[in-house]
This record gives sequence, C-alpha cells and structure tokens, in this order.
Amino acid sequence: MAKVLILGGGFGGVYAALELEKTLGSNRDVQVTIVGRENFLLFTPMLHEVATGDVAVTDVVCPIRQLLRRTQFLQGDVTGIDLANKRVTVLHCCGAEIDQLSYDYLLIALGSDTNFFGLPGMKDGTLTMKTLADAIALRNRLIASLEEAEFDAATGRQKPLLTYIVAGAGFAGTETVASINDFVREAVRFYPNLREEMVRVILADMIPTPLPELGESLGKYAAQKLSERKVELKMSCKITGLSDRGLEFADGTAERAVVIVWTAGVTPPPVLKTLACKLERSRVVANEFLEVPDFANVWAIGDCVMVIDPLSGKPYPPTAQHASRQGTVAGRNIAFAVRGGAGKTPFRYKTMGLLAAIGRHAGVASMFGVNISGFPAWLMWRTLYLMKLPSFDRQLRVAFSWTLDLFFSKDYVQFTTLSKPLVQNEDLLQEPAKVADGTSSAPTPK
Repeated sequence: MAKVLILGGGFGGVYAALELEKTLGSNRDVQVTIVGRENFLLFTPMLHEVATGDVAVTDVVCPIRQLLRRTQFLQGDVTGIDLANKRVTVLHCCGAEIDQLSYDYLLIALGSDTNFFGLPGMKDGTLTMKTLADAIALRNRLIASLEEAEFDAATGRQKPLLTYIVAGAGFAGTETVASINDFVREAVRFYPNLREEMVRVILADMIPTPLPELGESLGKYAAQKLSERKVELKMSCKITGLSDRGLEFADGTAERAVVIVWTAGVTPPPVLKTLACKLERSRVVANEFLEVPDFANVWAIGDCVMVIDPLSGKPYPPTAQHASRQGTVAGRNIAFAVRGGAGKTPFRYKTMGLLAAIGRHAGVASMFGVNISGFPAWLMWRTLYLMKLPSFDRQLRVAFSWTLDLFFSKDYVQFTTLSKPLVQNEDLLQEPAKVADGTSSAPTPK
C-alpha cells in the first residue's frame, strides 16, 4: 500500500488532501494521512472578526474529519522529518506520546509561526493573531481591560488605562486594529464610568503607510480612514522592544498599553531548520512543480516554502489564496506520482486581488489592477470571503451572524473557563466589620 503523508492542516495541506480524494477516489491501495496541530481548518482571513464578535468562534473553523472523509487524520505536532529514511516524528496532541510515521510520498505544508525578531520582552508580553486561541485570548483581554478600567474609574484607585497597540501594519495588523477600535469604542457606552475619549488605539510600524501590499494610494486612504476613526498612526518608527516603560521605539519614546498585539512578522517552523534539503531564509526551496529537489516524492507548499514566480522572478507571497491553489496542484502531482504517470502540473498563479477591511463599512481592495475603497471594497471583502469559506453550512452561519450584526449590538462576553469561585482561600474572606475599620489581617491576594 502506498502511503501519502501530509504535514500541516492549513489551507495547503487540506486542499491537497481534497484533490487527492477527488483524483484517487476510493483507491484502497493508497493511504492518505494528514497531520495537524488542530483538528480543524481555520479560515484565517476572518480571525479578527472572531476576536471582536462579528462572527462566532465555530463559524470560521471546519472540522478536518468532516471535510476529508477518506483521509486519515492525526492531531499532533511535527517534531522531526527524516528525508533520508522517509520517517516523520509526531508528538501527539496530548503531549505524552511520540509516534514515528513512515511514508512513500511526503507533502510539507507546515505554515509559519510568529516572528518576534529577538526583540526583548515581545514574546512574553504581547498577544499574537495566528490561531483561534489567539483570537479568543484577544477578545478576553479586551473585555477584561474594560472591566478593570470601570473598576479603576469607579473607585478612583488609579487612572484607567485604555490604550491598545497593534504592532505591524500589514493585512493582519491593519484589520485587527480597525476591529479593536470599533469594538472598544462601541463597548464603552455599556460602562457608566468610562468615556470614549479615554480610549487610545495605536497602529505602529516602521513602514510609512499601512498595507504596503496594496500600493501607496490605497495605503494612504487606509491611513486617512483609520485616523478619521481616531486610530493613532505611529508609522516610520522602528519598535525596539517591550519594557517597564511600555512598547519602546527607536526614537526613544515609549507607549504604555493594556493590550499589545504583535502582527509584524512570520517565520517558518523551527523543525524545518533540521531538514537536509536546500533552505532559503529557513524556507524549503521547491521547483515549479512544488517538488523538493534531490529528494524523490517530496513536495512543499504554503508559507514554509520558497517557490519562484516565473513572471515576476520573486517568491510567491505567503497568503491563503496561494497556499490553497498550491495544495490543489501538489495533490494532483502526488496523484500522478502514485499512479506512475509522467504528467506533472507546474504551479502558475497570478494574484486575483487583495482586500482588507479597515473597520465598519470601510475597506480597501485592488482587484485585477483596479483600486477600490470605502463601502464597495468592504462589501466586496465580505462577499468574496463568504464565498471562500470551505463549507456551505459555515457560509450560512457567517451570513446569518453578519445579518444580525446590522440590527443588534455585539456581545461583550468573555470566553472564560473558570468553574470555581475566584477566592479559594478562606483566609482571604474578610468580615464586613474588619473591612470597614481597616483592621483585617488577611493576606493580600497576589
């Protein structure tokens, strides 16, 4: 039996498996296995909408086992790839067992991790926007900051801190800062002691304008629209780290914030550095057929691969639309190899367009060389991404959520997992009389 092993449950890996199921059908002589960190495909373009309640958590995920009916799925983390001996080491999701998987055909589609560029304090002191857990964590932190600020304002204990910073003005950062800005400014009306003028939302990056991928004119439009909505732009200023002063900048200034989101860079997974194949900037180098040179029956796609676009001479960008199409081509080529056919399909793709949402009813887009901004771009963003959701039931759910959003306010509810009272130590409970006269000897909670 031929064993096909796909590493990565993102767009590239899942679309490759879908193509294999379509091409190979119910061929019992081929076993296809996909390994992923999560048991679902995450629709990352809508991640910022999960964080701010525009769509529900489960509306942007599709269970892999439901998408791939004839493919075996293993949830785990890839910790080693031995190309010479055709073996892959996988740490199971429980973190207690390690398995060795053999293969005849291998597809590497491991995506990317967040890159902090070695800046001090950034990894431990900031939030990221790469996973569903990141979006949930951001939502919880935003609501917690409002609750804490309401308490500070009501008691006069200290001046409420309602400053939010997003570092990185690419697609992820710009869409995230716009969503945070809308979310927090709409939420303060439910907090009697908070006012909108207390809120500061900052977008910071060393580039001159947001969304450089869309060109200067749309970048300037995005900057203008964000500024009109009271987002502060700290551009052309390099971030040097995070300290007790706050987020540090190269000009010597610092900004204290209650929430800092880092979206300023990605890097391939560390496991790729151990590979014996050719790497460039830690990314696997693949040819036009998405094959890894010098290693038969090994392919690589997605964010972790370097594939040169023959038209531009530059690497294809690490976007979902490229990864999904690379997955389809790779799946087709793997099927040809399994069947012993000589035909191979080269990967050729020209970006159809790029879109970004920059807040409620506003967006920017470049489609087939035509620049679009404002409400039409925002409507196009929602329409296209709704159509791109991998399953019809998710499309219906998101459409329903967006429709309800037109008539009702968002839910400002934390997704906490607390099942016990916050106070577990009876010594911390103080009698009313002692609280009144300040004579309590109870220890101070930490």
